[in-house]
Amino acid sequence: MLSDWTLLVAAAFAAGVLNAIAGGGSFLTFPALVFTGLPPIMANATSAVAVSPGYLGSALGFRSELAALPRERLVREGLLCATGGVCGALLLLVTPAKVFSAAVPWLLLFATVLFAVGPRLVAARARRGAGDVHPVAQGLGLFLVAVYGGYFNGGLGILLMALYTLTGESRVHTANALKNLNSLVLSLLSVAAFAWAGAIHWPSALVMMVAATAGGFAGARLARRLPAATVRATVVLTGLVMAAVFFLRH
Repeated sequence: MLSDWTLLVAAAFAAGVLNAIAGGGSFLTFPALVFTGLPPIMANATSAVAVSPGYLGSALGFRSELAALPRERLVREGLLCATGGVCGALLLLVTPAKVFSAAVPWLLLFATVLFAVGPRLVAARARRGAGDVHPVAQGLGLFLVAVYGGYFNGGLGILLMALYTLTGESRVHTANALKNLNSLVLSLLSVAAFAWAGAIHWPSALVMMVAATAGGFAGARLARRLPAATVRATVVLTGLVMAAVFFLRH
């Protein structure tokens, strides 16, 4: 139906914008795909494909921030995210559909709450005089978030932003740039696993990829103009609304 395609294009474009600003774009694409009739696991895999090019547009929009970072760090984090993304995608493919459907609202709520309380946790660490997070702990955290992202793409950007904030990255645009680049890396690998398993609805995915790419580039330009508090409030509100919708549906 034309209305379904309009919904998917609009959701993908908005998701690209939202992912570029702070994450949470899959809060829009995943529900839109479920609404048009796809089973939850296929909708999740298709959503991951749909938003992945948007990460490329967003990363290009933050190329100056990425260029200022050590190449060694970018490669190390990219390898961790690639490995975690594949592990998460394989885990999804062996998860019973009923179990995944029941977990969706809790996953959305978990990602949103962690993002919302992230600044307070950082402030609490500062008051205690805590030192920098050990690189091994930071790497383990990044790997676990990547596994989550491969399993359920919803809220991936939110978790990455929270992780970078909690591990000491105080520059919001740098955290955003790393979030977009690493989301792209792990999404590409998890998408390859989904494609191999035949879990993607390609007609929807291809149309949404174009819209998400355009939204990602537009969002990267917009992100620099928005106050951090506005960005955070937008993502938290989106996450809470989508979690509530899925709790009611379930």
